[in-house]
Amino acid sequence: MTGGKLAALRERLAGFGALVFRPILPGATLRDRLIACCGALLGIAATGLLCRNMLAYMSSAPVLVAPMGASAVLLFAVPASPLAQPWSIVGGNTLSAIVGVLVAAVIPDPMLAGAAAVALAIATMSLTRCLHPPGGAAALTAVLGGPAVTEMGIKFAFFPVAVNSILLLTAGLMFHRLSGHRYPHKPVNTHRTSDPPPQLRPGLTQGDVDGALRTLAETLDVSRDDLGALLVNAELHALERLHADITCREIMSRDLVTVTPDTHPQLARARLLEHGFRTLPVVDGQNAVVGIVGHEQLSHGDALHHGSRVASVMVPAATELPDTPVFGLLGRLSDGRTHDVVIVDGNRRVLGMITQTDLLVVLARTALARAVQTGVDGLNDSLPRGYLRDVTAGRG
Repeated sequence: MTGGKLAALRERLAGFGALVFRPILPGATLRDRLIACCGALLGIAATGLLCRNMLAYMSSAPVLVAPMGASAVLLFAVPASPLAQPWSIVGGNTLSAIVGVLVAAVIPDPMLAGAAAVALAIATMSLTRCLHPPGGAAALTAVLGGPAVTEMGIKFAFFPVAVNSILLLTAGLMFHRLSGHRYPHKPVNTHRTSDPPPQLRPGLTQGDVDGALRTLAETLDVSRDDLGALLVNAELHALERLHADITCREIMSRDLVTVTPDTHPQLARARLLEHGFRTLPVVDGQNAVVGIVGHEQLSHGDALHHGSRVASVMVPAATELPDTPVFGLLGRLSDGRTHDVVIVDGNRRVLGMITQTDLLVVLARTALARAVQTGVDGLNDSLPRGYLRDVTAGRG
């Protein structure tokens, strides 16, 4: 074989390998997969051992049913999936098992009964908002599980199926808490109100997401809220890429007011009020940032105790390097929690600070500059006299 043909063969094999072995789930990492393996190991082991040692006397049916293996894959490998949430696991498995038992009692032919049970299980789970793929296996097990399952009748749906599901879910809740995953999965609203997060209010709307889903005409294993958040984050990354020429160094405030960890909270509050700031960086003797403190932290009871220090109430500071594109801060500065980003060098020494107001000004100037370049009709008429000139000249 010539060198050219050998190289072509290697290229084809590499392409085939990339196609077959690349992760099929977006966002999946090797670390996540290893965590999922450990979670499934512990979850299934705990469920099986508890059922065998504590509940086996209740029936002659298997103490651990096969659908739990599939439930464990969803619970530990894709905990953000709508199909892996608590009601989906417990309700989907249990209701499907009930459907399977009832169908088996009505249709004597096991093949026909199995087909009908899976179909009706899908319908039941869809109507009760607990669609869970292993539920189809639970329904089929109720039909084809053998004499022991048949003899149990409707009790099979509660033990082992419901008990297995509850124990596995409990193990999953404990494991995800320890491993740092948010489960049950739901979008986080930092202000705990009914308003959507700040990033989801302008631009892209839920109606846009619904329209895109209708156009796609496919069912995706991701919630509408998560899909909307993903699209918004993609927009932020695109914005950062398109405006990478504007760096944090260019717009950061440099004449900063700081405090040290030993500063008394009342003095820190006085400086905030004097300068009209929302937060102050906390720095050590080498001017390296060690935290940040603001009105929120200084309003706590601990901050008013005699002898207290800023170190007792400060929180970690959001930091970034000076050459980072400024639009890379947009996600953090609109998350509802972060109001300022401290710009530091490689040794975490403070160089400057960027606030939400700074970023807002850059956004306005960028939008206006683009409008001028593209010649949007009527823009000048819709703004106060001289505003466009002042902003684009740096006086807005």
